[in-house]
Amino acid sequence: MTEVIGIDHIYIAVSDLNRSEVFYDLVLLEALGFRKNKFTLGGDPHVQYFNRHFGYVLRPARNEATHDSYSPGLHHFCLRVDSVADVVAVATQLRGTGITASEAKLYPEYASDYWATYFTDPDGIRLEVTNYRLERREHHDNW
Repeated sequence: MTEVIGIDHIYIAVSDLNRSEVFYDLVLLEALGFRKNKFTLGGDPHVQYFNRHFGYVLRPARNEATHDSYSPGLHHFCLRVDSVADVVAVATQLRGTGITASEAKLYPEYASDYWATYFTDPDGIRLEVTNYRLERREHHDNW
């Protein structure tokens, strides 16, 4: 059996590429340390954010439909950082740039050490940043 070792990339279709690029520059470049490049594929401009682990790509949407987290498809996308202090730092930084991110806090209903901040991109895609908690570390280390 072949094991999946990670997510390679995520593609997000956006209604306004320039508006989304400004938002994701604040989130992925400034707060989370990704790098960025741009390319054209099939005649459409793309903005790619990447780190050592995966890419997050923006491309223009082809219709006017708005995102609905409770329709079939993506509900939310969660990014993991190493520690609770990192979650707090990201939430503080995002809020300082004007992004409406929740205060970082503990969510014991998810796990006893589950800290997160939540925010939404310009098209309504819900995003989360959480810490690398004990359960995930144990799954990784003791597979």
